[in-house]
Amino acid sequence: MVERFWKTAISKVEPNKILVRGYNLMELVGKYSYSDLTYLLWKGELPSPNQSRMMDALLTVCLEHSLNAPSVDATIFVASSGVPLQTAVSAGVAAIGEWHGGAIEQAAKILQDGIAHMKDAQLSSGEVAEEILRERSERKERIPGYGHPTHTNDPRTKKLLEIVKETHIAGPHVELAQKIEALTEKFFHKHLILNVDGSIAAIISDMGFDWRIGKGFFIVSRTPGLIAHAYEQMYQNKPYKAPEWNEIAYTGPPEREVPK
Repeated sequence: MVERFWKTAISKVEPNKILVRGYNLMELVGKYSYSDLTYLLWKGELPSPNQSRMMDALLTVCLEHSLNAPSVDATIFVASSGVPLQTAVSAGVAAIGEWHGGAIEQAAKILQDGIAHMKDAQLSSGEVAEEILRERSERKERIPGYGHPTHTNDPRTKKLLEIVKETHIAGPHVELAQKIEALTEKFFHKHLILNVDGSIAAIISDMGFDWRIGKGFFIVSRTPGLIAHAYEQMYQNKPYKAPEWNEIAYTGPPEREVPK
C-alpha cells in the first residue's frame, strides 16, 4: 500500500462521488437530517430513530440565548467594525471557552470518570456523587454543569431530560448527574440546578461520545444564532458598536506628571 501524506477515516472524494463514513453523501441527502449526518461524522455510524431524535434536540437546544451570551456579544462587536460575515461568526465561536460553553466538556469528563470509578470500586451513584461534591467543595472549586446566572430551573434541561427519558437513552451518566444536583446543597450550602451544559454532558456520555467532543455540540448548536446576530448587526443596525467614553470606568491612578 502506497504511503499517503494525509489519512482520514471520515470521508473520500473522487470525481463525481463523495463518500462519508462509507456512505454516498448524495444518497443520504434528503433522507437523513443534518443532525443525523453530524452523528454519522462524529460516531461513524448512522443513528437509530431514538438517537436521531435525541441528537436533534442536543444540537438545537442551545441555538439562541440572546445578548447575554459572550459568544453573541463578541460576534456583534466584531460585526460592527465592517468585517466579513465569517470573521464575525468566528469571533463568536472563539469566545466559547471555559466559562461559556466549555462546561459541557468539563462536566462530561467528571461524569465519565465518575461512572468508571463507580464500576471499578463497586459504588452506588449516590456514593460517587458525594465523593465528587466533597472533593470540589474541599478544593473550593465550582462544579461545571450546575447553577445558572439567569435560570432558577433551566427550561432547556427540563426539555432534554424529557426527551432522553422518552427515547430510553438515559443511563448511568444521567442518573449520576441528577444525584449530584440533589446533593449540591449538602456540600455547597445552596441548591445548584443541573443546567443545559450539565444535561448535555450527561446525555452525550450515555450516548457513548468522548467527553473531548463536548464543546462541538455547543459550537454546532450556537453557530446559526451567531450568524443571525452578525447579519442583523451588519445590515440592520448602525455600524461600530462601542461604549461612550463616559460609560467606561477608569480604575488607574489619577493624571500625573511625567518624570523629567
